[in-house]
Amino acid sequence: MPTRFRKVRKRRGSRTHGWGQIGQHRKTGAKGGRGEAGKHKHKWTWVLRYDRDYFGKHGFFRPNRREVKSMNLLQLATVIENLEEQGLLKTVDDRIVVDLNSMGVKKIIGGGRINRPLVVIVENWTKTAEEKIREAGGEIIRPGEAKV
Repeated sequence: MPTRFRKVRKRRGSRTHGWGQIGQHRKTGAKGGRGEAGKHKHKWTWVLRYDRDYFGKHGFFRPNRREVKSMNLLQLATVIENLEEQGLLKTVDDRIVVDLNSMGVKKIIGGGRINRPLVVIVENWTKTAEEKIREAGGEIIRPGEAKV
């Protein structure tokens, strides 16, 4: 639409442009406040439509939680196979000794299967990992208790 046909061309010179007698539609009261005012109140529907990410935490949030390097029994079996290929396996009383603590692994988890008797040296373990290793004829030892 060309500028000359717009309604504002007719309203020029009328002071209020059809908004009544005293200053209606002029100051910040007409906007519902200045700036971000009312975003949690009367401008909430506007926020939902145009500025959804305004509220809440964003970026640089680090949960207060430390990561524990862990390994499951399936991964342990592959580690044993690799050590066996390289000729680096240690055995005591016909049981393979695996020192996960020296490899930087702090916990053993019970996913997978073990079918060889092992002596695993590690700081922490789950109940299922302990059960599966004992069923295979092995045991789990903490680093300070190791007599190997």
